[in-house]
Amino acid sequence: MSDRPIWLSMPRIPYASRTFRWCRSTVRRLDPDLTALRATTVTMAATLAAYGSALLLEHARHLHTDLLIQAVALTLAFSRTGPGTGPAGRILPLAVLPPVAVAAAETARLMSAHPAAGDAVFTVLLGATIAVRRFGPRATGAGTLAVLPLIAVLVAQVPGVPPPGHAQDVWAALVALIAASWGLAARWAAERTGFTRPAAPAYAPPARAGGGRRPSASTRMSLQMTGAVGAAFAAGHLAFPGHWAWVVLTAFVVCSGARGRADVLHKGVLRTIGAAAGTAAATVTAGAFGAHDPRGVVVIFTVLTAATWLRHFGYAYWAGGVTAVLALLYGYFGQSAPDLLGTRLEAIAVGAVLGVAASWLILPIRSADVLRRRAADALAVLQDVLAAARRDPDRLAGHQVRFDGAVRRLEQIAGPLRAHRGLRRAVGRPHRAHPADAIDTLRRCAGPVHAIARRAAEHHDVLAAPGIPRLHAAVTADLVRARRAVGGRTVPGRHPAALEEPAPMTPGSPADRVRAALIELDTALRALQRIFAVARGGPGPVTRHAATKRTRVRA
Repeated sequence: MSDRPIWLSMPRIPYASRTFRWCRSTVRRLDPDLTALRATTVTMAATLAAYGSALLLEHARHLHTDLLIQAVALTLAFSRTGPGTGPAGRILPLAVLPPVAVAAAETARLMSAHPAAGDAVFTVLLGATIAVRRFGPRATGAGTLAVLPLIAVLVAQVPGVPPPGHAQDVWAALVALIAASWGLAARWAAERTGFTRPAAPAYAPPARAGGGRRPSASTRMSLQMTGAVGAAFAAGHLAFPGHWAWVVLTAFVVCSGARGRADVLHKGVLRTIGAAAGTAAATVTAGAFGAHDPRGVVVIFTVLTAATWLRHFGYAYWAGGVTAVLALLYGYFGQSAPDLLGTRLEAIAVGAVLGVAASWLILPIRSADVLRRRAADALAVLQDVLAAARRDPDRLAGHQVRFDGAVRRLEQIAGPLRAHRGLRRAVGRPHRAHPADAIDTLRRCAGPVHAIARRAAEHHDVLAAPGIPRLHAAVTADLVRARRAVGGRTVPGRHPAALEEPAPMTPGSPADRVRAALIELDTALRALQRIFAVARGGPGPVTRHAATKRTRVRA
């Protein structure tokens, strides 16, 4: 008998090491600092903990299976949404989710017994969660959380699984509390141990005075969601009687968080493409597992993990992963996956069309207006940054965080605009300015803002160095012109003082680095003037000034 360890005597798996190296290189290429992977780890840890807790509860009390689905769906969605900052923001999920989970359970029961009435109640509730967002940040947070149990109801609509009775309402509330608790605990533990960075506070745009009879954005989005989901219920019951939830869920996903018509169309296309890919993956795995096979659960969580990580790099990955997971879930409950693939894809396509149609036809929100509003918000924060750099450097760090948040809000609408820019340049117009260029330009401002904040924090008098005040004034003037251009107003000519040559300074000194950052900001601001002037059809009122000439003194 050989004395070699058993693991050395085992046959080697062909290409295992090569596959592992490929996976590692792919992860590091997509996620160099592993930020997305760390966030995914926290999310899945909370999801598995919530699933395990719900599983123990189900076995102990002989509860309904849909509570397990609710626990997973709620924890995933809650981890994606994230708790608010401060004690009040962390208490809000614990206060909102349990009662809404009870209302969602009762609505699901009504949808089963009286479809027309239940569908109407569900549609109104879903629209209300969006409409309340017009009443401020706290109402926005509560409305965002209230959506989660309603969507969990759609995910749990597995054919052949009867709805539970009224006695399980308290368990639905308890499972929602479990999901929120595990989500909060996982986030807290990850931040306290340094595994992830604390979440930056969400950027809140300045309050705007209402005027005229124009409905607010939240009202428009609520009506669009109501129209899309209502039509999806009708189309789903008529065309897909046993699988109407696919139509409704897709219509919700396409309309959810609509940021203009282009965003809705882009999301609908990605949802359909992702669903097709998920359907293909489900076809490969169909029949590999029988009904209630525990291996199917392992595969479901594996696909969920991959989809959660890949969502950071593209919505289509998430759509494909969720589609594959739902197909596997149907197979777990004994539904024949191959027979449902065509139906599933058709239902998703119908839901996507209905979502896009509602967003384009019911009080549509123009993507250009969303871009101008968010660009104006970012420039308003940038003006606060420049003012603080000159008068109150101690407040620069807070303004820098606000500017980063404003840039992230711009990135939320960048996908469809960049796709349109790529399509337009592919057909032969590569040199014309495009609205997506404005997002790229404002994103490039983050580097100079960080540099100014860092140097001003280290050297409070750096903004008073020779030549810096005049350059600071020139950049501030260009910022005012950029804000006028974004607002569609006439941009005045440049002031002669901005054309004067700034004083030379020592290369590499703090003042020299602030000067370089201000020049970079000024270049971006003049580019914004040109972009939005072209968007209005006029010439770009931008001229080169002497501040861009980099004069240095040799040490």
